[in-house]
Amino acid sequence: MGSVRWAFRCGSWTPSRSDWLFAARCIQREEKDRIGQFVFAKDAKSAMAGRLLLRRFVCEKMGIPWSEIRLERSPRGKPYLAAPVSPDSGPEPPSWTFNLSHQGDYAVLAAEQGAQVGVDIMKTTMPGSSSVPEFFRIMTRQFTEYEWSVIQSAGSEQQQLATFYRHWALKESFIKAIGTGLGFNLQRVAFHLSSEPLTQNSVLRQTKMHLDEEEEKDWIFESLLDADHHVAVALGPSDKAGSVPHRPSLPCPTSFTLLSFSDLIASASPLSEEDPAYWDSFKMKAVAPQRQRETHTSK
Repeated sequence: MGSVRWAFRCGSWTPSRSDWLFAARCIQREEKDRIGQFVFAKDAKSAMAGRLLLRRFVCEKMGIPWSEIRLERSPRGKPYLAAPVSPDSGPEPPSWTFNLSHQGDYAVLAAEQGAQVGVDIMKTTMPGSSSVPEFFRIMTRQFTEYEWSVIQSAGSEQQQLATFYRHWALKESFIKAIGTGLGFNLQRVAFHLSSEPLTQNSVLRQTKMHLDEEEEKDWIFESLLDADHHVAVALGPSDKAGSVPHRPSLPCPTSFTLLSFSDLIASASPLSEEDPAYWDSFKMKAVAPQRQRETHTSK
């Protein structure tokens, strides 16, 4: 079995002209066009990093040459590998599943062999146009009464927000693993957090999920944290036809490996010609919405 946990810090990435144009040459044309449509440079950088993370994973871990990788999206936006290459001989190894998330300062990828996987990252930020109690009121339907009791008893408003985003990342990681999307009623799922405190770069596996008030023993949740971000990885039984549900047998958990831009493109090969106008368009983008810029500069 294999596990991959990679992260790239988009927030501190200031691509040079040559880096941005080379990255654009190494992704599929439709993805390049989609990234070019983002209004803000912050979002364009996050999306570009996500595509490079995916292609690096498929190339290095699945053994498919960069130029032969074809990534598609499900109707709900989940990326998948189109027409994966089958081994010529020998038993077929457990299939890989993978998932991406980008929010705050990071893009992250989680991948697993023989299990469903979903990943979500959330940055702890103060609500922009409302107080914390008003923000929680707006989000009431997203959590169960038990979860709200845990969130609102966490301490200071900052601690309450951190607990809120931890729960939110856990819920999103599960939804992304099963591929259900927006139609899933989040109140069906309640998370019971580990009593062990989260510390920076820690990985916990003691979180329990209750689905329709019954504990789901076939799912494992990893919780990780840096100073400002919660990351959750949901691991569940393989949904491959004919497979027998089982609690994933996984190695000891490890933190995400932080990659550099050089790491992202180490195996890359260009798929298209250089497009100088793509850099000109990128340089004209505002960095981020005004509120995000003010929040960042005030720290």
